[in-house]
Amino acid sequence: QYGIVLDAGSSRTTIYVYEWPAEKENDTGVVSQIFECSVEGPGISSYENNPGALAKPFDDCLNKVKERIPVHLHKNTSAYLGATAGMRLLRLQNETAASEVLASIQSYFRAQPFEFRGAQIITGPEEGVYGWITANYLMGNFLERKLWRTWVRPYRKETMGALDLGGASTQISFIPEHFQDYSNSTLQVKLYGYEYNVYTHSFQCYGRDEAEKRLLALLLHVTSSNVDNPCYPRNYETAFTMKSFFGSLCTQSLRPGNYYPNQLVKFHGTGDPALCQEMVSLLFNVTACRDREECPFNGIHQPKVKGTFVAFSGFYYTINALNLSGHFSLSDFNSSMWLFCSRSWVQLQFMLPKFEETYARSYCFSANFIYYLLVHGYKFDAETWPQIHFQKEVGNSSIAWSLGYMLSLTNMIPAERKLIQLPLKPSLFTGLLLLFTSMALLCLLFLVYL
Repeated sequence: QYGIVLDAGSSRTTIYVYEWPAEKENDTGVVSQIFECSVEGPGISSYENNPGALAKPFDDCLNKVKERIPVHLHKNTSAYLGATAGMRLLRLQNETAASEVLASIQSYFRAQPFEFRGAQIITGPEEGVYGWITANYLMGNFLERKLWRTWVRPYRKETMGALDLGGASTQISFIPEHFQDYSNSTLQVKLYGYEYNVYTHSFQCYGRDEAEKRLLALLLHVTSSNVDNPCYPRNYETAFTMKSFFGSLCTQSLRPGNYYPNQLVKFHGTGDPALCQEMVSLLFNVTACRDREECPFNGIHQPKVKGTFVAFSGFYYTINALNLSGHFSLSDFNSSMWLFCSRSWVQLQFMLPKFEETYARSYCFSANFIYYLLVHGYKFDAETWPQIHFQKEVGNSSIAWSLGYMLSLTNMIPAERKLIQLPLKPSLFTGLLLLFTSMALLCLLFLVYL
């Protein structure tokens, strides 16, 4: 069987196709990603003024999806669209426009051969928990298959925390030491008969793109219409209309009195890592906590980070641009970031394996933003930083909230405890294994003796 999930993010839409044996639809351990396609153009929230135009960009990816799934299974293949922070912001700004965008998608999919189960805007906590489910599912932290071909809960295996960085929001999800103290921010998830109390929080306007818009807005407040940007590479120049960064709900409070949507603002890169970090720090409201313990920023009560974490999406792409991967020390990250941010625009074009101007100019900002978010926001330090694994995928499956979303919507996560009871206690199994091994060795020695 097959399932399709459209991850409608703020900056782009990605289509994932998942596959699993039909006779084992409740064994989520066999679900695998077989196809991924990025839809051309921006995220669906960008079509607020012309919702009818968003259908055409889907055609190319959907045609490829039709080729990957056998024709006779098209009508039985469920498709889901989940929209995240970009659409959450649009709904707050203009609910009618958001409804029209979703209606346009519904209309488009009625003409497709798949069984479309609807387009919905998921909440920040849902996005965080689905990402947490995906990461731990792919890492084999919920179930593993034993020699006797039964699914069992891994013995004494801890779950991982999940760090997701999108274009408009960022999520942190993990199981805290004392979840009772954070009941308002903890979701109870039941997986395979076991309950997990997951702390999760989504920070709206702290996605990479929206955070950078806020930085540009702050820089314009400090200077005039010709703005020096310490986070842009040296000698890089560009210009944006005021609307492109003041048009967002995240920057409305920063709009100047003389706001003209179509007025161009020129930005000149100075490549100053120290000043860049200083400007990025202004994006975090640390005064709201008033010296309260376990309150990193914006007045949000967060438990102390615990255990290992996997950081994916925007975290991974920025780390990859710094020529780092996997896990590494905080000092290695800082030195790589400082070196990268000191490069000129010309030097940068030869450093990056895949050069795209839109991303290349912003990697220095992204790196500083990630540093401040993880260290001053979530309170990772030199000791706990190496416990973060920056990762894009496991096997051929991308780490994204979409897989956890599909597993939940298709009820492919059974809640029956009996399905995963261990056939033998680990200690008994070990004892029997040692006994049979000893007997086999004795038989072998006896045969050699004869």
